[in-house]
Amino acid sequence: MPSFGDCARATRHRGGSNSRPCPVDKPLSPRLGFVTAVPFWLFVATFGVRLLALVQHADSDQLVPRGDDMQFYNDWAQRILRGQFTDGKAFYGLPGYPWILAGIYAIAGFNPFAVGFVQAGIEAATAVILFRLSCEIFSEARDSAVVLRIAPCVGVVAALGWTFFLPAQAFSLILMPTAWLICAFWGLLLWMLKTRDSGGVWPWLAMGLIAGLCAVVIATILFLLPLLVAGIAFRGDAVLGLWKRRLLAVGSLLMGLLVGTAPAWAHNYFIAREPVILSAHSGLNFWIGNNPVANGYPKIPPGLRASQEGLLKDSITLAERAVGRPLKRVEVSKYWSEKASSWIRENRAAWFRLLGAKVKNFWNAYQYDDLSIIRILRADGILLPGLRFGTVAALAIPGMFLAVWRCPRSRWVAAAIVLHMTALLSVFVTERYRLCAVPGMLLFAAFLLVQLWEWITNRNWGRSVAAGASVGISAWLVSIPPADAGTWSLDFYNIGIRAYEGGLDARGRRDAAREARELARSLASLETAHAYVPDNAEIHFALGNTLLAKNERVRARQAYLRAIDLQPNHADAWSNFGVMALQDEQWPVAVRSFEMSLKADASDAKTTYLLARALKGDGKLEQARIAVNKALELRPGQPEFLALKAALETDRVTPARP
Repeated sequence: MPSFGDCARATRHRGGSNSRPCPVDKPLSPRLGFVTAVPFWLFVATFGVRLLALVQHADSDQLVPRGDDMQFYNDWAQRILRGQFTDGKAFYGLPGYPWILAGIYAIAGFNPFAVGFVQAGIEAATAVILFRLSCEIFSEARDSAVVLRIAPCVGVVAALGWTFFLPAQAFSLILMPTAWLICAFWGLLLWMLKTRDSGGVWPWLAMGLIAGLCAVVIATILFLLPLLVAGIAFRGDAVLGLWKRRLLAVGSLLMGLLVGTAPAWAHNYFIAREPVILSAHSGLNFWIGNNPVANGYPKIPPGLRASQEGLLKDSITLAERAVGRPLKRVEVSKYWSEKASSWIRENRAAWFRLLGAKVKNFWNAYQYDDLSIIRILRADGILLPGLRFGTVAALAIPGMFLAVWRCPRSRWVAAAIVLHMTALLSVFVTERYRLCAVPGMLLFAAFLLVQLWEWITNRNWGRSVAAGASVGISAWLVSIPPADAGTWSLDFYNIGIRAYEGGLDARGRRDAAREARELARSLASLETAHAYVPDNAEIHFALGNTLLAKNERVRARQAYLRAIDLQPNHADAWSNFGVMALQDEQWPVAVRSFEMSLKADASDAKTTYLLARALKGDGKLEQARIAVNKALELRPGQPEFLALKAALETDRVTPARP
């Protein structure tokens, strides 16, 4: 079995910048050696850990998506399976992941476990990519005898770090495309580094194709393109040595990208007839990340609802109301993009401070998980103990400086991290968004740890103390807490929402004690969130829902009214307040509440139907008929809508009340 030292000596003997240094591809002995076998065992270990968490996840009530982006992707996939491939408009959200889900559902049926199983395999592939990247980037060093000896060990430590990294565990289980992006991002970088003179231009065409297909899933992978182009430009081998061959390779890369993104832009240009390359929701994200109240996290500006569905609806209705006419989705995106650009032009100093805050957020130990899925899965005992971002960042920052100085090829990994961070600076930072940078950070963190162990065993105390001091400074920098108290309320708010939805799902299917526990948990979490941020409309709205489910109607009514005071166009708060008035037969109050809700969101069929019921109760039968007919236009064939229409048709016509 070859040792790490044998690996180093064999590599140095081959020599040359274009050689393949690590014996992963060509074993040094006929039998399977450690370095050759380690990718297989890393795959097995990572897949096993992910599968163990997935089995525990399947036994919980979190497997089926409820709300947030997970429900958004799942509902879209279900529409695809029903044959609704398009609504005739430009995509308002990237379509790649819903189509992936639809493909898995078509084979395995509606089964989130099957999705998690596939994503567990993708996560295991990412661990193998990390090991191979370690062998690749440490193939050239200022001190080859030392660095090459520890290169495979760095890869093992980094891969195991990924295996037990808590956010990676969490996002591999749920219906989110994060795992797909990460594997493609670092897989493309590894492919680029391993492409040498025998590759010709075809590998670049394939890389562009994969990057394009992945961009239809998550667009941030496009920020890797400058690195791929640099990989072509800085090659000095025989095939790509001439500028014509380099231009041909760049052209092949861009051609592959064009073909890969075709499912999005072809639909938008030729079916929707809107000039949108990928998705028309980019303008909204740009506004959320750059507005007067932005703090570097996805803080929703006043006037927009925080839920995924409500946010998308509000972004369209508010833009149309401001312009004064119906808008195409590309026009909606342009409206929000110009709004953000105008704020940036008029507030340059504030915008530069905001950029600094985003950089700080990217490296900060604070975990802004906008889904709160990590905290929820940890509380349910689904995730195994593991690393968090702050620990990795504290080690990665000094490790990156050390590796970039000693190992020139590691600069490609550092550049990939910086490019991914740059992609987020135009919008905002969340745990799942910055997760793509973690594999590269793990390589640098592992390099520092293994190098530190080497120094300690060799009694090189000066370097050891310097490394420890740099880690201490880095840990202090990344642990500075965010100043905005609202960020601390996020997990409590999301947990409260999920507990409330769990209580609703229990109706008619679970015992009353289980439902009561869920509602009590929801109320406690939301009250904690309210203590952090007492003037947030979404928290008051969620409190109203939970209190109403607990039959505390007076407090629920007060919560809805407070939400309306804070956000007068909150369609859901008006609608739920109207439902309470409808139940109490307060017809005029119900009519006004539903009218105000429809003023904010005129496309809501259910609210239009409820307005018809309130008008009928108020004796305004003709207006009720108009409302129920509109509800049927919005949602044809709905049984309760048809029943109300039939009842109105048979009722005796009476004069409307003055």
